[in-house]
Amino acid sequence: MYLIVNLAVFALLITFLVKQQQSDQTLSKRVFTGLGLGVIFGAALQFFYGAGHEAIATTLKYVGIVGSGYVSLLKMIVMPLIMVSIIAAIVKVKNAGSLGKISGLSIGILLATTAVSALIGILVSNMFGLSAEGIVQGAREIARGEALQTHLTSVETLSLADMIISFFPGNPFADLAGSRPTSTIAVVIFSAFIGVASLTVIRTQPELGKSLETFVNVAQEVVRTLVRMVLALTPYGVLALMTKVVAGSNYNDILNLLNFVVASYVGLGLILVMHLILVAGVGVNPVRFLKKILPVLTFAFTSRSSAGTLPLNIETQVKKLGNGEAVSNFSASFGATMGQNGCAGLYPAMLAVMIAPTLGIDPLDPGFIMTLIAIVTISSFGIAGVGGGATFAAIIVLSALDMPVALAGLLISIEPLIDMGRTAVNVSGAMTAGTVTSRVLGQADNSIFDSDEEISGERANA
Repeated sequence: MYLIVNLAVFALLITFLVKQQQSDQTLSKRVFTGLGLGVIFGAALQFFYGAGHEAIATTLKYVGIVGSGYVSLLKMIVMPLIMVSIIAAIVKVKNAGSLGKISGLSIGILLATTAVSALIGILVSNMFGLSAEGIVQGAREIARGEALQTHLTSVETLSLADMIISFFPGNPFADLAGSRPTSTIAVVIFSAFIGVASLTVIRTQPELGKSLETFVNVAQEVVRTLVRMVLALTPYGVLALMTKVVAGSNYNDILNLLNFVVASYVGLGLILVMHLILVAGVGVNPVRFLKKILPVLTFAFTSRSSAGTLPLNIETQVKKLGNGEAVSNFSASFGATMGQNGCAGLYPAMLAVMIAPTLGIDPLDPGFIMTLIAIVTISSFGIAGVGGGATFAAIIVLSALDMPVALAGLLISIEPLIDMGRTAVNVSGAMTAGTVTSRVLGQADNSIFDSDEEISGERANA
């Protein structure tokens, strides 16, 4: 009986969002409405049934059809969007030489901000006096630690050279299927080669070139239409995802580790301020920038997937921030698999500082700090932009510092809560890199940024 009642309430919430769409509410407003309704519904489930009740678990299985289904649809369009958009951008720009500048500057900004994020993590951890000594390991933490220890064998075989080699698309069809953590970068590289080859055909065979340009334009418009169709479902996905997060959280665990949660969000807030300072440095109004990217950060927060946020990230960079198409695609794609400020920058640094005192290491020692920042920055290559990426980054950093990897499982009980903020900051870093790169290279359309118009398809009836 309880399942029927719970799902009936969820259906009413879905119906409310549908009516909002029919009343011509913008996508941004509907996303925030879905977020609020998800928090309320999730909290209500906790209040009426209590944490861990079977009624909640059963309800979330069916609610997850909407949330997980939406995320799967987003992942479905990621690779086609990247491939078609990058090829189209290169064909339109007609300047293959600019690709090196775009890639180099975007990656440079992502890595530089990751290094600063690691420093912020070190400072915040010391400021809050975080230490692994005071954390009690329960059954879940012990099991997680053992699993990470087993996983360490494969991690230890990785090197920077191996990571770089993994970027190359040995089998582009497998990478289009997302078979590897670095598949996104591999598809970017493959698409860039196709784009450059297309330029050669256009230049050397004008007749074929015209047909090729027409095909690329048609393919891009089809993919864009598909993206708009999927993005229109965002409010429903956010509702389901937020319900799952709130209803599935254990608030006793959160209270026990409240110091770490607060420290993490203070650090994430400082990173976000750094992003706003960077965009302000290239003449972009930081308040306006934040307002335009807030719906994207909201979805990243609820979905906990940098890769899943890619379509909305790219669409917003082009249609609301006025960043060049090539820059937007490169920065968003690179930002989903390297230089993640939250998952690969802040979190591993905080964890290392917490563990250091248990090994007799002074967390304020300059040598330790410089070594940690360097390792965190290098290790940020190839971290998958999906849930669990931060743990993988932590394993690499801790193993490089000869610290016990099993301790990375200490915070599993609050992992979802912190991962939401980390993912939002990851996406903010990618959009910051795209904005700065576009302004520095003169590939931005400031009239779009200054406009208050919504992105394509933002209106419900578009």
